[in-house]
Amino acid sequence: MISYKELGLVNTKEMFAKAVKGGYAIPAFNFNNMEQMQAILQACVATKSPVILQVSSGARKYANQTLLRYMAQGAVEYAKELGCNIPIVLHLDHGDSFELCKSCVDMGFSSVMIDGSHLPYDENVALTRKVVEYAHKYDVTVEGELGVLAGVEDDVKAEHHTYTQPEEVEDFVKKTGVDSLAISIGTSHGAFKFKPGQKPEIRLDILHEIEKRIPGFPIVLHGSSSVPQDIVAEINHYGGRLKDSIGIPENQLREAAKSAVCKINIDSDGRLAMTAAIRRVFTEHPEEFDPRKYLGPARDKLKELYMHKIVNVLGSNDKADCGCEGTK
Repeated sequence: MISYKELGLVNTKEMFAKAVKGGYAIPAFNFNNMEQMQAILQACVATKSPVILQVSSGARKYANQTLLRYMAQGAVEYAKELGCNIPIVLHLDHGDSFELCKSCVDMGFSSVMIDGSHLPYDENVALTRKVVEYAHKYDVTVEGELGVLAGVEDDVKAEHHTYTQPEEVEDFVKKTGVDSLAISIGTSHGAFKFKPGQKPEIRLDILHEIEKRIPGFPIVLHGSSSVPQDIVAEINHYGGRLKDSIGIPENQLREAAKSAVCKINIDSDGRLAMTAAIRRVFTEHPEEFDPRKYLGPARDKLKELYMHKIVNVLGSNDKADCGCEGTK
């Protein structure tokens, strides 16, 4: 059993309370490798933003749970070396079983998500409550989910949205004891969220109704990549075939972040940014074979993207209690 506190991590309680009160959202960035981790920490330290490092079940399979845990521990020290002791959470994204969540708690994660949204309501409640009862023994925070997001990302797949029913949230939160709640209001996983001709729009009316029923309770948005069209164009210019890739408008996410939405997950945008940079190197320098020469630019592109998200979408810049001067 490894306590996240031994690794220098924090859970989400204080972080979310400050975000709800301050009208901003914490960036929740997924990572699978060293370059992604470096870019996340560089961006968050540069902007003085707290951060949630997310590990999906797919990432655990790809990179190994032990290596990921030590990478997260290293992230704490790396941030200090960069000059700022920002608050860092290590979070399981879309845990689908009690056993997986328990394993992450035991391995030093400071936060876990149990996604029982695909189950009947009562089964979702029971599974979520079971995870909460175990995690809270070790002061690990738990995110639950009501409603289903469409799209594909790693092992999470659904063809259609099922919007969160506002009348269920109060009962769910009370019965499960979760610390935060992921809701479905029109965001979706992956880079292909909307079809050409569709108006990308999230249901802020559902969000506001949920806020009325559980005032001040931390809300989470998954599938919140904006799929920047300039990055898509760059990928396609350098040989990619990403057609009809459309995401969530950033102005709508900024509006949501001003409310009780205190955690916004962004993954696909980062994948797109890295892919664009790598494709450019391969096209302009086909003789290149040193991974550092293409992963380095990919890391730089990702850092640039995440700094933009933190400052212009999430509003979490200068919100880290680290005693450092901010990005004034």
